Amino acid sequence: MKKIFFLILFFLVLYTVGIINALNLPLLGKVIYIDPGHGGKDPGAVVNDLYEADLNLEISLKIQKELEKNGAIVYLTRYGDYDLAVKNAINRKRSDLSRRANIINRSQADIYLSIHLNSDISFKWKGAQAFYDTVNDKNEIIANIMQEQFKKDLNSDRQYKQISNHYLYNRVNIPGVLLEVGFISNINERYLLKQESYQKKIALSIKDGLIIFFNKNSKS
Repeated sequence: MKKIFFLILFFLVLYTVGIINALNLPLLGKVIYIDPGHGGKDPGAVVNDLYEADLNLEISLKIQKELEKNGAIVYLTRYGDYDLAVKNAINRKRSDLSRRANIINRSQADIYLSIHLNSDISFKWKGAQAFYDTVNDKNEIIANIMQEQFKKDLNSDRQYKQISNHYLYNRVNIPGVLLEVGFISNINERYLLKQESYQKKIALSIKDGLIIFFNKNSKS
């Protein structure tokens, strides 16, 4: 009888510990693919020798760190300054985007995030913004949640928007969005985007948005 009692007690402890761990790690077991835009021969937007591709990667690595701290399994399409195009590709950009899409799709991740910076000929535009396509019906939900987080955490007054006919996003069938986390063309925002503290702020905002999405998705 004592043996049965201790076995029941043992499993109750394991069950309780499991619940506590799940509460402390709200993204436990979630697989997330991050795509730092551009890289290699494609620097993205360039302002005063500052390359968008470099900032995209720095921010993506910070996002990875915050997500992993919360239990997620995180992969990046690139971990350095290179693109994914096949050697001697005739259309290097299209080859790069095609391979990114294939990698993300094959991963069967729960969600993907494409990280970019915005740029405009007008210096006045600023603010982080989420974009979605209609390939997956969850994409608009994610974009809406992310935009709300950007408003709350980064003081962005922009609205999330739909995109269409984009070579990469039209080919990715798992849920996900494009996040333009600031304007490299805006002098004040460009200064912030270079700061590690602000990059971490972006990462925390995205992490919180993902937690909200997964909580809502599990309930639905």
